[in-house]
Amino acid sequence: MNIHELLTEAQLQDTLIGTLGIEFTELEKERVVCTMPVTPKTHQPFGILHGGASVALAETAASIAAFLNVNPDTHYPVGLEINANHMRAKRDGIVTAIATPFHIGRTTMVWQVEIKDEQDRLVCVSRCTVAVVAK
Repeated sequence: MNIHELLTEAQLQDTLIGTLGIEFTELEKERVVCTMPVTPKTHQPFGILHGGASVALAETAASIAAFLNVNPDTHYPVGLEINANHMRAKRDGIVTAIATPFHIGRTTMVWQVEIKDEQDRLVCVSRCTVAVVAK
């Protein structure tokens, strides 16, 4: 599946997804993979990846994964809770988020998101609970 089958260009470019440069490389019901460049745009003041940027990447991966598991004509996913542990600093390059499910339910979902660097080292691990809301 292609991200353009799910979201419009405006939904990709005119939102935080576009602002942070997030791109999707895998879209499956039980696995979503996306990348984000680490640049001054995603840094905190001391020149390393901002924890909030990592959390935004994690919630994006989990929310898109949840979206793949709902009927978009009747429901949409919204973040309910997220936590993150930051394991290592990152100054530049690319980070990759991999979202996999702990639980896919009718009204809630829980996703694990691992964010790794180019050497497959863990930068951040997150758990995101997503509510499934009726339109």
